[in-house]
Amino acid sequence: MTNLVTGATGTVGRQVVAELLRRGHPVRALTRDPGKADLPAGVEVVRGDLTDPATLTAALQGVTGLHLITFGGPYFAPLETGPRILELAREAGVRRITVLHGGGPSLLEDAVRAGEIPWTVLMPVEFMANALEWADGVRTADEVREPFTDRLSAMVHEADIGAVAAVALTEDGHGGQEYVITGPEVLTLKDKTQTLAAARGRAIRLVELTEEEAVGRWRASGLADEVIGFLLEAYGNTPPVGRTVVPTVEKVTGRPARTFTEWAAEHADAFRT
Repeated sequence: MTNLVTGATGTVGRQVVAELLRRGHPVRALTRDPGKADLPAGVEVVRGDLTDPATLTAALQGVTGLHLITFGGPYFAPLETGPRILELAREAGVRRITVLHGGGPSLLEDAVRAGEIPWTVLMPVEFMANALEWADGVRTADEVREPFTDRLSAMVHEADIGAVAAVALTEDGHGGQEYVITGPEVLTLKDKTQTLAAARGRAIRLVELTEEEAVGRWRASGLADEVIGFLLEAYGNTPPVGRTVVPTVEKVTGRPARTFTEWAAEHADAFRT
């Protein structure tokens, strides 16, 4: 009853791996470079690349649960190999699939939805792990610099995404479901910075950037124009789904979603000098 996790070294993939292990399920992790995977003991790490489906044949042998991501290659390019990946999964006898929704059109997700294997699409809102982007500024200047400081977020702990995926991969009753996954509360940027300050034991200033300043910073960091456009829309006009709490985590896993206070305590050292 092996579960294959693709994107296993990513923010969510690592959590899927960890939760499957915690629940006592065999885990096989797919990565381009097994030598750099740094995954827990007990995980079978195999080499493979979603952009080259031929590399998946051996990795899929004996797999019953398959966790998929929708991107591959440089700059998170959408996968164009989805239909072939699904053919291989069906031939291998995969019984359940979870897909981490990438926020846009996806040939792979379309193939999963159209296929015969029971699927669950995971649709998390903003990751709590995104706060790590502030770590350098907090350590060096005790500040967070962001635009649209009044924006709201029902941000989710990445471990809760992994927990929902692990249940859907190993238990019946989740086929054909789209699961929006949120945290247990709606937070402002002020809430987030105050929570991080309490966790690290030192105050943090919240500095509001103008839209022009934010665009300049993002462009200087190398972000493509389409990504910048997405961020402006997501932050400046956050859709209701991103700022509305839903009880998916508790319904699927049987326990409440983790809070940002818990996340901040776990990661406090990243924000300390």
